[in-house]
Amino acid sequence: MDADEDKKENLVHCIYSSVATVKFSQSDIADLLEKARANNEKLGVSGMLLYDEGSFFQVLEGDPQVVATLLRVIQRDQRHDKVIKIIHEEIEERDFSEWTMGYSGATRDDLKCIEGLNDFFLSNNTFIELDEGRAKTLLTAFKEGKWRTSIN
Repeated sequence: MDADEDKKENLVHCIYSSVATVKFSQSDIADLLEKARANNEKLGVSGMLLYDEGSFFQVLEGDPQVVATLLRVIQRDQRHDKVIKIIHEEIEERDFSEWTMGYSGATRDDLKCIEGLNDFFLSNNTFIELDEGRAKTLLTAFKEGKWRTSIN
């Protein structure tokens, strides 16, 4: 996914959270990532995923129709419940162009250290309870290098 191509594309990012209906082990996450990365590469989708205490936070970037279709697939996936679209907006360029699906094993302690989110995670809230402002704070922390060394 070339940054020069992005400037010619009509791009959106969709940020959503959901509750897992089953407990995901590290092996389950690895399997999910393997399939998502292969699928996203074919579709021209980039993004990132966080998983903590039974909830997901995900950013999908790409063509508006492709991202909308992918979100509908996720909403019908029985492993997800309460899929909440937090942000869906046009973007000028991708934030995660190098990842078909970046993933970090960031812990709750890691999340508690983010300025603007520490009170949120100290209160034992989950991704499903993030509002738009806090979702953007989390996205910015991730874009600016938080946990990039833990990306698998």
